[in-house]
Order: sequence, then C-alpha cells, then structure tokens
Amino acid sequence: MADTSYIRWFRELSLSDLPLVGGKNASLGEMFQRLIPLGVRIPDGFAVTAVAYREALDAADAWPELHRLLDHVDKTDVRALARAAARAREIVYAAPMPPAVEQQLRQAWRQLLAQVGPELSVAVRSSATAEDLPTASFAGQHDTYLNVQGEEMLIDAVKRCQASLFTDRAISYRIDQGFDHFKVSLSVAVMQMVRSDLASSGVMFTIDTESGHPDFVFITGAWGLGENVVQGAVDPDEFYVHKPTFRQGFRQVLRRTLGDKQVHMVYAPGARASR
Repeated sequence: MADTSYIRWFRELSLSDLPLVGGKNASLGEMFQRLIPLGVRIPDGFAVTAVAYREALDAADAWPELHRLLDHVDKTDVRALARAAARAREIVYAAPMPPAVEQQLRQAWRQLLAQVGPELSVAVRSSATAEDLPTASFAGQHDTYLNVQGEEMLIDAVKRCQASLFTDRAISYRIDQGFDHFKVSLSVAVMQMVRSDLASSGVMFTIDTESGHPDFVFITGAWGLGENVVQGAVDPDEFYVHKPTFRQGFRQVLRRTLGDKQVHMVYAPGARASR
C-alpha cells in the first residue's frame, strides 16, 4: 500500500530516509535521535517529502515541458541555461499543491504552532534527494527562506523551495556531477527559527576543513543571522577544538581567533529573508 503521508517529523527520520526526504532532512533526523538524548537542544520541525513534489508535477502534467527544456540544455550557453532554468522554475511553482499535501502541511504547522506559541516563525529549507552525499554536497544550490510566519507564507515558501531544484547553478552542478535532472527530487524542511539575530550564530565542522583530520572540530561564529558566516561575508571568530583531550576532560580549545565581525545581519520588520 502506498504511503500517503506527505509530512514526516524530524524525530521520525534517519539516514535511511534519504530518498524520501533528502540529505538535509535525513541528517536533521539523525541529530534528533542521537543528540537530544544527550541534552542538545535542537529546534523542532518536519519534512515535506519528495513524494509531494513529484505528485504536484504529475497532477500538472509538467514533465514533458521540463524534459523539453532540460534534456539537451547546454550549460556553456549561459543565457540559454538561464532562460531554461527560469521557465522550469515557473512550471514547478505554478503546479498546484495537491489538496492532501496542503491539508497535511497546514495540520503540521498548527501542531508546531500549538507547541511553540503565537510567536512561531520557521525556516523553510530545501533538501534535495541528491544532497549531502559523499561525492556531491549541493551546498547553496537551492533556496532557503527565513522568518516565515503564517500558513499562507509557509505554503508559498514550500513551493518556491520546490521550484529552486531548477536554479541555474543547480542545473549546471547536476550536469557536472552526472546526475539526471529527473531522478533528483526536492523535499522541504520546516523548522522553528532560532532568534540568532538577537545574539550570534555560526557553523561547526566535525573534522578539520583544511587537512581532513578527524580529531578536530572547527567552529566559526559571528553576531546575528548565520548567512554572513555561510557566505564568507564576515570575518568570524574561529575555534579549533581537540576531540581526544575533550573526551579526557582536559583543556580542548587549541586555538581561538577573534574575528572583526564587521557586519551584523538582523531581520527587517515584517520581512522574509531568502537566499
């Protein structure tokens, strides 16, 4: 019997669900299962499955036109690629969300709203089924929307994330990596926002980014939303942590560097951030 659930909460997910919810959502599920029992606080949320994306395009009979646009696209012709990508995004965005998907999405939002309270805002993040693989990360290829509030804004952000499977850079990257455009699907993560605009945020790598040495954790951080750190637009604070000495209870921060942190990104009142 076909699975008719289009929503999966992070607590229900693991890496075995990558074909259903993509790499980002599957990794969030692993974090929920492994880190919450250790006392690590992780924002709650859920995934809109890749099945929802495919069923929307099935119902809209969108596949023939997408094949016409992309089967023979030449990535070296930048203008032609941009035209094909823009039209492909229009097709996906215009495909109506199936009623069952919309109903379950609204129900999940209301459940999260009841849990968090009326101040709830969420990050809506793309999670492609070919994302975060050992040989292909797709980092930054698809869209993310921050500070999303209310059901209507949520539905629109989910559709925009689905359409971002066909950004110019994502199409070009799939061609370079040998991925079939139509064997990759788009799941969407919906997770409670952390108000890092009021404090600080950053990125943690569980291995040394330069040498690949597994005994080091590299942490970067800056004031405000993390986009400046991710995009390299700010000189962040940096910390190198040594795992073996941490486990033994000794001093573990081997090096710390104070960054200039020249820019502080915050929300504009009433605005929705996107990238």
